[in-house]
Amino acid sequence: MIFLAMLIAEKAVCQNPLINWKAGETVTVNDIANFGLSNCFVAQPITNDILKRIEGKSYKKGCPVSLSDLRYLKLLHFDAEGNIKTGEMICHKNISSDLIEIFTTLFKAEYPIEKMILIDEYDADDDKSMADNNSSCFNFRTVAGSKKVSRHALGMAVDINPRYNPEVKGQGKNLRIRPSNGKKYSDRQLKFNYKIDRNDLCYREFIKHGFTWGGNWRSSKDYQHFEKK
Repeated sequence: MIFLAMLIAEKAVCQNPLINWKAGETVTVNDIANFGLSNCFVAQPITNDILKRIEGKSYKKGCPVSLSDLRYLKLLHFDAEGNIKTGEMICHKNISSDLIEIFTTLFKAEYPIEKMILIDEYDADDDKSMADNNSSCFNFRTVAGSKKVSRHALGMAVDINPRYNPEVKGQGKNLRIRPSNGKKYSDRQLKFNYKIDRNDLCYREFIKHGFTWGGNWRSSKDYQHFEKK
C-alpha cells in the first residue's frame, strides 16, 4: 500500500503542469497545492532558454540593460471567468521584488488579468500584444511616435490589461487610442471587467510600491501603464 501511494504521488507530480512552466496554461488549486504557492511566484536570472525566446525581439541589439540586470518572473493570475492561469514577465531586477509582492496580492484577491505572456510571443510588437489584452513589462523600444527610450526598454514599466485600459492621446481629429480595439474603453465612465481606476486594487498596490500611473498624467492618459524611476 505504501509503494502504491508513492506511485500515485509520483504520477500526480509528473502530471502537474506547473513542473514544466508554460505561461497561459490553466491550472487547478490542487496543482498549486502540490507544487507549492511560493514556487509559483519567483524571480529568476535570464537563462539560455529564455534568451533564445527574447534575443532579437524584446532584447534587441543596443539594449542599455544587461541580461544580468533582468529577471524572469513566474506568476499566477485569475482571469475574469475565475480560471487560474500561469503567467510570465521579464522586468528589471530593481522592481522584481515589488512585482512578486504585487502579483501575489492580486492573485490572493482573485484580481482578474486576462493574459500574461512574454511580448516576444507577439514578435515584440506592442500593438499586437495590447490588442490581445496581454499584460507585459520589458521590451526594448522607444516611446510610440518618438525617439525617446521607453521605461519598458529598461524593464521598469508594466502594462496591465491594456485593451481595457488604453493609451489616449490628443483630441478631436488628433485623437489617438492604442490599442485601436480599445477605443470603447477610453470612456472611463463605463463599467467593465479589467478596468483600472483609483479605486482599483491593482492601482493601489502599484502606488503603494512606489510606481506612478499613466492614468494620472496630464497631457495624455495611459490607463494600463505603471512605471517606477
